[in-house]
Amino acid sequence: MTETQLDSPVAVQLYRSGLLPLADACRLTGMAEVQFLETLFTAAEVAAATDPLIPPEKRLHVPLDFKLSVLIPVYNEHRTIREVLQRVSEVGLPLEMIVVDDGSTDGTREILRSIEHEHQENLRIVFHPHNRGKGAAVRTAIEHATGTICLIQDADLEYDPREYFQLLEPIVDGRADAVYGSRFAGGGAHRVHLFWHKLGNQMLTTLSNALTNLNLTDMETCYKVVRTDLLKSLVLRANRFELEPELTAKLAKASARIYEVPISYSGRDYAEGKKIGWKDGVQAIWCIFKYRFLN
Repeated sequence: MTETQLDSPVAVQLYRSGLLPLADACRLTGMAEVQFLETLFTAAEVAAATDPLIPPEKRLHVPLDFKLSVLIPVYNEHRTIREVLQRVSEVGLPLEMIVVDDGSTDGTREILRSIEHEHQENLRIVFHPHNRGKGAAVRTAIEHATGTICLIQDADLEYDPREYFQLLEPIVDGRADAVYGSRFAGGGAHRVHLFWHKLGNQMLTTLSNALTNLNLTDMETCYKVVRTDLLKSLVLRANRFELEPELTAKLAKASARIYEVPISYSGRDYAEGKKIGWKDGVQAIWCIFKYRFLN
């Protein structure tokens, strides 16, 4: 087979999997870049319209210039990091994955270095020399984002990338500037556990709502999706889990149109690697007040 004989469906699949650069895909199919991208988006729309696992309300028609930047902060997640990246790459959307390892010491860094050598075009990995916290890792990822929309994805398996479609829809269709995925708004399957953790989340959300005049049901959710231009315009300073109230307060100050959509949640307990604790809750309370009055 010569280079010009590669079928376009094969080239599309290889490109979406990060195994074939755009320039090579165009050369091997004999297509101009615009023509190949049109083929790519048509294939994505057909897949979304025919996949029985995607109900009609989750089907998404994205514009030609759409690209999702998935921001993935990582700290000591050697058991889950490969599967998370695999699940994100299989979503079926034009995207880039920006992974920031925040000084992992459990072998995660070595796993990421081996993945880095696989040369996936849509994957960028940044290594912090030492642990600085989730907020710092997300801020680093934002600096590297080149997509039109950013989505924060934890590196565990608590949140399901298959729900990206309903998270993106309010922004893609022009209704929203930011979308929060709510674990408490009656979404899909939820693991039942950690009563006090849920109660703490609800208390923090209520306090945040009172000071931002929002009516969120889950301020602490990982799944926050924001237009990239808006997100880059915000001056974020948080280093740890206080990123959640800071980002919420600054979106409210920016008069962003915020939507919530229900999501499923497969929560971990502390024996399984959950990291947020009561001290982070105390810090969150301070930050809710701090960012209501300061920038």
